[in-house]
Amino acid sequence: MSSIEEEFELKSSPNLYAPSATVPTTVPVDRELQEDLKSIPEKMAFKIGDVADLVKVKPYVLRYWETEFEVLSPKKSKQGQRMYERKDVETLMMIKKLLYRDRYSIEGARAALKKFKKNGLKIGQVTEVTETVEDVIQQMSDLIAEIRRVKSLLS
Repeated sequence: MSSIEEEFELKSSPNLYAPSATVPTTVPVDRELQEDLKSIPEKMAFKIGDVADLVKVKPYVLRYWETEFEVLSPKKSKQGQRMYERKDVETLMMIKKLLYRDRYSIEGARAALKKFKKNGLKIGQVTEVTETVEDVIQQMSDLIAEIRRVKSLLS
């Protein structure tokens, strides 16, 4: 394999977006998160029980996360019940992914989310960005295969 092929060799890894020792410039993304984000119904507001079902955690976990992540601040109804917006549900799904699947500490997840927001991205855009990256990776794979084919014809 030539150095060019080695440079562009795509490595298949189930954890392509694994967190590094430092805080990443973007939040790690995976297919499960994409599916979770797609499963959010188109509603104006969600009650805590509905959000707990969507995120697949207990309501007390959501209340705890509100104390740990300043980006979470659901509005309260006149009856005092928490009312989450879609962006809150997306953020909660990202927090769950960072804490449970990627094994970030609360502090690390907080920093990763802050960096994500600082870069001007919305969590709902994750699916679009990831699909674009996957398309580019597929195009690169096709290009490498074509280079190898042409190289074998020239040899």
